[in-house]
Amino acid sequence: MSENKNVYAQAKSQMRLSERIAAALPGFKGYKEKELRRESDKLVRNHLILKLSLLKDSVRSVFQKITDQRCLAVLTDMDRLTAKFDRITEKINHAIYGYSGFFDIVKIKEENLDCMITFDEKLIEYVNDLIVTVDAFKAQLIAGDYSNLKNQIQIVTDKLEAFETVFNKRTEVIIGAIQ
Repeated sequence: MSENKNVYAQAKSQMRLSERIAAALPGFKGYKEKELRRESDKLVRNHLILKLSLLKDSVRSVFQKITDQRCLAVLTDMDRLTAKFDRITEKINHAIYGYSGFFDIVKIKEENLDCMITFDEKLIEYVNDLIVTVDAFKAQLIAGDYSNLKNQIQIVTDKLEAFETVFNKRTEVIIGAIQ
């Protein structure tokens, strides 16, 4: 998946002929476009979950290296960091996806769904930054440098918390409170 490509436009271009014909029907077009936006959002979130899961595996590998070196002073910090990865990954997995039922008080508009997709795509940039940080930390340990462990763990934790803070604004984007 190209990280900078508009996922919604890509999904729309891959519609089958029967879907394009149905989308041209009055009343169905808006429904189908909303569904495409929701599916696009789900693809972006699945991509985020995959990247975070791979990152969590890297953090566990770092945790193992630290444990092998018996750096006991930071084991609790590493345990908290891995738990935070689990919690945030699950939060993304179970996040609302822009659906509003007929009788729901808050209605999700198409432009808000577009903002949600754009917002989710920007979250990928945060995860990419986190990947660079974790990879640098892992490379440091592979090189045998176990200095400043507490500081390195804090840097990764701070970036993960910054990602979570931004992700928590997602609901406000969906309902149109933030553009």
